[in-house]
Amino acid sequence: MATYAIGDVQGCLSPLMQLLAKINYHPQHDRLWFTGDLINRGNESLATLEFIKSLPENTVCVLGNHDLTLLAAYYDIIQPKPGDTYAEILKAPNAKELIEWLSKKPLLFHDETQGYILCHAGVYPLWDLNRAKACAREVEDCLQNNLIALLAHMYGNEPSYWYEDLTGWDRIRFIINAFTRMRFCDTNGGLDFSLKESSMSPLSSLLPWFSLPQRIPIQEKILFGHWAALQGQCPVNNIYALDSGCVWGNALTAFCLESKEKISVECTL
Repeated sequence: MATYAIGDVQGCLSPLMQLLAKINYHPQHDRLWFTGDLINRGNESLATLEFIKSLPENTVCVLGNHDLTLLAAYYDIIQPKPGDTYAEILKAPNAKELIEWLSKKPLLFHDETQGYILCHAGVYPLWDLNRAKACAREVEDCLQNNLIALLAHMYGNEPSYWYEDLTGWDRIRFIINAFTRMRFCDTNGGLDFSLKESSMSPLSSLLPWFSLPQRIPIQEKILFGHWAALQGQCPVNNIYALDSGCVWGNALTAFCLESKEKISVECTL
């Protein structure tokens, strides 16, 4: 029995099936975790979402920014942009069922037994684990009880700094941005969304979230996606980048929690 965490699939079902065959995935014995961004950009978004939804109940998916965008589009909060590939989901006969299933997914998953955290973009560096879990629950509760309002207020880059006394939609927006959009922070921990490149920032004032000197250490191992430019590499011990850029024609990667082995398949789109 093994647990495999898989990086951003983004509607690339064919590479996902190749990867599951390569790891010899058996649904009765193995378990799959997904780092979010299940859909969009790839050309098989509907089939991908339907397949992952059909997996055993012990499958774990956390929400990514593209997943939240799909929810917002379904409820007419936004309109799809050029290059988005989730229109087929919105038109599908089972769209409501798929959207309701997706909206119940968490921002953070913590397996205390194995000592792993799964999230899309990472854990905000000035949060300890208890704070991160509490913040994730705030948004998850809002997703269940005030979904439309959350989707209407979640867009925007401000506030960029975390304060314990943040309230209302500013607080919710910061938490969502931290879990689903974060890459770089300034030296004071402010979220910056101007760069998407690798961890070697050309601006000395910006650092990858995992390299911030004052980052609060978390004992658990962190699995995250979102940052394809890292090509699945992270220089910090016990933090594992899993988005290896499948949708950009690179690779789709699975990480075995038990052996810490990475297994990839090449993607040609």
